[in-house]
Amino acid sequence: MLKIEIKPNEGIERALKRYKRKRKMTKLMQDIRENQFYRKKSNLRRETIKKARYKQQYLLEHDEQ
Repeated sequence: MLKIEIKPNEGIERALKRYKRKRKMTKLMQDIRENQFYRKKSNLRRETIKKARYKQQYLLEHDEQ
């Protein structure tokens, strides 16, 4: 659980902003969405290979230009 200590003379808006930033950095929501449905390890591996191929091809195309 994330804890945010409110500093003296700090507004609640600023504290909320710090909380949201910390939450985003921990990728909590992304993990929850990822674990919402079960995915087989073979499918995960296939997806990572597909992403890596796309990324490599994208970088090669932009390096030539």
